[in-house]
Amino acid sequence: MSAFKPTLLPVYAQLADQFAVFDRWFASVPSSTQPNRFYVHSATSHGAQSNVRKDLIHGFPQKTIFDSLEESGMSFGIYYQNIPATLFFKSLRKLKHLVKFHSYALKFKLHALMGWLPNYVKFVKEVYETLRASPQWKEMALLITYDEHGGFYDHVPTPVEGVPSPDGIKGPDPFYFNFDRLGVRVPTLLISPWIDKGTVIHEADGPTPYSQFEHSSIPATVKKLFNLDSNFLTKRDAWAGTFEKYFHLRDTPRDDCPEKLPEVTQPLRPWGPKEDISLSEFQVELIQLASQLNGDHVLNSYPHLGNSMTVGEANKYAEDAVARFLEAGRAALKAGANESAIITMRPSLTSRSISRDHSPYLQVQ
Repeated sequence: MSAFKPTLLPVYAQLADQFAVFDRWFASVPSSTQPNRFYVHSATSHGAQSNVRKDLIHGFPQKTIFDSLEESGMSFGIYYQNIPATLFFKSLRKLKHLVKFHSYALKFKLHALMGWLPNYVKFVKEVYETLRASPQWKEMALLITYDEHGGFYDHVPTPVEGVPSPDGIKGPDPFYFNFDRLGVRVPTLLISPWIDKGTVIHEADGPTPYSQFEHSSIPATVKKLFNLDSNFLTKRDAWAGTFEKYFHLRDTPRDDCPEKLPEVTQPLRPWGPKEDISLSEFQVELIQLASQLNGDHVLNSYPHLGNSMTVGEANKYAEDAVARFLEAGRAALKAGANESAIITMRPSLTSRSISRDHSPYLQVQ
């Protein structure tokens, strides 16, 4: 097992030195990207044990922490770069939530500077420095983690005892996975002026003897921090360890948190992004999500969409699809559409044609 030298990861090295590191934070599932990401926001993958493209595109039905925040009258924001993967959750496609999506490039720095960041954002040198310069800094926490591990070696065994299935849904044939064990550890940092330098967070101290820190710890902690009225999302976040106590170990926030982090002088990818190469499987999944948003999923070419695109072309396609979807949704809201509706677009539809008379483009859930 090898590791990067601190000189190659100077930003992470300083954050680990200045704030807190978890040494027992596990992936929620011994599986791939999207199932683990679902646990971050909903404490379940709703039976998904791998990235099944058709399920991803149609949207997953489970309740999310964003729904719980809304039910308690709390704000949230989702800042995205080209396409927000949280739109794999069907509920977040509702018209009332579309105003919560903000372009990272256009809005994140502005909202932080003006002190307008909502209670819960998901989104490392640029982000940290933007937050550090915000007037809301002393009220903030930034958690950095990885969806999954990318390998199978670890000297710490993955927990297999006492891990509850979130909702009793089994995985599909041929494995029928019970979702009753965790994945391999993943690096996780907790950053806040309320965290002492050099903190190492070890095992969770409840709520059960078998509880662990894993991705469901995020919605579980949000529920406790904001005293949300709603129940836990699933049995998994009710079981997961939470970390809110680490914000209460000091009487006052620190004034010595670094304003700037080290420059990265040795980039791990010195050649920069390659925009002329074909897409990875994950990138194709995002393009097919984009096609669902802008209506291209009804075309005969849909199953092969993305196969002939380069990374540069796909990036432009995704950005345009999201912009079109959000613009059409906002126009529908302005025209008086039901807030709980999900807009369904046709390939030829533009936001200029949205009106009260175009209800066929709105699907009420």
